[in-house]
Amino acid sequence: MVIPIPSHKSRFTIKLVIRAYHPLELGIIVFDPTRPNSHYFRRKVSFQASQFKEGKAFREISIPLPISSETLALELIDKHRSHDDGFQLDKLEIEKMPPAQIWETPERHRFMEFAIKFAQKAGYSKTGFYDSPDKEFLIQYLPTIADENGNELVTPARIHQKMPRVQISRKAFKRFSIPVRVAILSHEGCHFFRNTRSEKVADLCGIKYYLDYGFPTIEAVYAATKVFHQHPESVGEPHVARTQDIMNLIDNYKEKQKFKKVA
Repeated sequence: MVIPIPSHKSRFTIKLVIRAYHPLELGIIVFDPTRPNSHYFRRKVSFQASQFKEGKAFREISIPLPISSETLALELIDKHRSHDDGFQLDKLEIEKMPPAQIWETPERHRFMEFAIKFAQKAGYSKTGFYDSPDKEFLIQYLPTIADENGNELVTPARIHQKMPRVQISRKAFKRFSIPVRVAILSHEGCHFFRNTRSEKVADLCGIKYYLDYGFPTIEAVYAATKVFHQHPESVGEPHVARTQDIMNLIDNYKEKQKFKKVA
């Protein structure tokens, strides 16, 4: 099931109510149908047998889209069947998202706007150098990131701590959704703007900006774990601790947002 969404580069939230008729894993994708490798949201939703009453189960799902292309498409797909008669879309609403209000330096805002625009086009852009409009920041888009001996590194991106120059692996970024790319670049920017080598400081600083901008928390979780899952041989206690710190920040952030809504 594919539904066109006239997004017009606006900020909004898609709200769905989905009915399932049997246990299944539902894939939810929001993508730019005019560009390859340009997913604005990816999620898998499980309908478990214990959730069904009288042969039906319902799920309410919100998809925040703080950025969008001129047109988007919403795809709902049963991950294990070739047809979609096991579920039904009962409701689809579009809710306008208010402007992001983020307390940060003008330089950080300019970097993030540049990073977000690049994240949107990274799935189909060629390798090379990309300058920000005022030449303040530079992205070097590489086939992969390698060490001084030419060995490919696990990291999808890295920034020079003294200069706002970011190296990005095209091989890695092509596979990531746009929000995951934004989360990674927000992390790298924090190394520069906080003048820190601490991965924990950059993780928490980067995810905070990402969430304040309005990006989905589920994709923040993916950003925290995706690289480690793709390279399990590199995972150790520090990586586990980093992931837990990020998960704690996301949980605390969600609780604060709930409190704001109640207040």
